[in-house]
Amino acid sequence: MKIFNSVEEIKDIEETVVALGNFDGVHKGHQELIRRTVKSAKMAGLKSAVFTFTNHPKNVLAGKPVIKNILYPQDKADIIASLHVDYLFSLEFNEYIQHLSAKDFIQKLLIDVFKMRQAYCGFNYNFGYKAKGNPQLLIKTGIKEGFGIHVLEPFKIDDNLVSSTFIRKLIAEGKVDQCERYMGRNYTVGGEVVVGNRIGRTIGFPTSNILIDDSMVTPSHGVYITYCNYNGVRHPSVTNVGIKPTIGDNKKTIETHIFDFNKELYGKKIRVEFLEKIRNEIKFENVDQLSDQIKNDCLTAKKYHDI
Repeated sequence: MKIFNSVEEIKDIEETVVALGNFDGVHKGHQELIRRTVKSAKMAGLKSAVFTFTNHPKNVLAGKPVIKNILYPQDKADIIASLHVDYLFSLEFNEYIQHLSAKDFIQKLLIDVFKMRQAYCGFNYNFGYKAKGNPQLLIKTGIKEGFGIHVLEPFKIDDNLVSSTFIRKLIAEGKVDQCERYMGRNYTVGGEVVVGNRIGRTIGFPTSNILIDDSMVTPSHGVYITYCNYNGVRHPSVTNVGIKPTIGDNKKTIETHIFDFNKELYGKKIRVEFLEKIRNEIKFENVDQLSDQIKNDCLTAKKYHDI
């Protein structure tokens, strides 16, 4: 897959079938849209493409981060590549694109730059200045200009409309066990392991701590059954997300205890994969009570992992 990060880079490309959308979660609905795009491109002898933004338009328009990310940019690109897409147009939502009218968006971007011959979009896709463009305008323009538009119906699983908004809500409420059903994968967050307060080490449960990435949606405070991915290996683990109220640390962190693991990970990159929530975060009267609860949490997680 060839990735283009600016309009200026997009040169000498072949005609395309383009999947239109933000694809911020590349969930199962997005995947279906992309698969149909790829299939149509192959049948027509064209190149398949996905058009998305590196920054969320709503955050740009609001002037602050109002929408949290579900995926890291590299993960997003990797998942799209795995669907056998030829081109990824991953552009910044900048002043130029922001102020394109819906008509110019179609002509100056989709047709002139992307060489679009067909496009796929969701039923609620909007584009152009003040989001005035919609699928009906694409269809009307396509009839006039000679390109095809395919609008996908709402994609539902268990009567739930699969959307990034719905998935963000699941994660924020700690319902991480449902993510795989709608995303096709478990929810993960990652980062560099930093030095914590070392309380876990003193009570027999050393943890690898990563700071919260403010751009990412994070699970609600609590204890979770997880996998810790390090150096290409998936290790069974248990993870606390929260502020550790028993010891008075008020900064939200993610701290993971990896079972049967004794390597030093400070400064290393890890990924935490969330499987199921065990309980909410609790403030205990003392560290001894906390230690007893952690032992129970570990037993619950080990039983889940069958170790």
